[in-house]
Amino acid sequence: MPAICAPLVARTRAALVAEAQAVVARQPDLLEWRVDFFEAIADTNEVLAAASALRAVAAGLPILFTRRAQREGGQPIVIGEPQVVALYEAVAASGCVDLMDFEMDNAAGDLERVRALTHRHGLSLVLSFHDFQRTPPAADLVARFAQAPRRGADVAQVAVMPQAMGDVHALLGATLQASGELSIPVISMAMGGLGAVSRLCGGVFGSALTFAVGASPSAPGQIAIDDVRAALSILQRATAG
Repeated sequence: MPAICAPLVARTRAALVAEAQAVVARQPDLLEWRVDFFEAIADTNEVLAAASALRAVAAGLPILFTRRAQREGGQPIVIGEPQVVALYEAVAASGCVDLMDFEMDNAAGDLERVRALTHRHGLSLVLSFHDFQRTPPAADLVARFAQAPRRGADVAQVAVMPQAMGDVHALLGATLQASGELSIPVISMAMGGLGAVSRLCGGVFGSALTFAVGASPSAPGQIAIDDVRAALSILQRATAG
């Protein structure tokens, strides 16, 4: 069964601490800090202070650090890509996070620098791809998964927007194929209402993680932690025999 990751989307340090405390109480397996929501993203010292505060209230849960690019569904931010990479370096060096997410379609030089800094600081690198408009063909999805380990990822993540249930079927099939062929874990999700089923049954097809709402969603179609845990428990019992 997949791990449950709860996103944190607070805009200030105090709000982040409060959000994390509420989410930790719901016992996810890890936390994702979506720093593109953070108002002070341009202030590295404030980001580091918030990361330290988050680590203190995380109760030992692993923390995934993510700046989601606007073109892939993230919030608009006031810093450019060189500053984003520098921020990743500072946060990685702080010891306050365990994993970092970076889009695999980012500039090759930036991707290489992020890959190097995560490995240097002993962090796992999630390379991700998001299409908020459509679901590419299954063969393209498999190729997207395979692109991640070639670029040095420790985890491959693909998220798409389905226009019909056939798109969800294509994503799950691609997930099953990629999880069997690749040497690294894969994460997948179909977003929106049509894709909600993928957040519940994706683990059956090889997705290592599902995102669930602890306090506020970070993407369309995310489901509350308690509901996801209940569904996963039912699937686990049903498939155990």
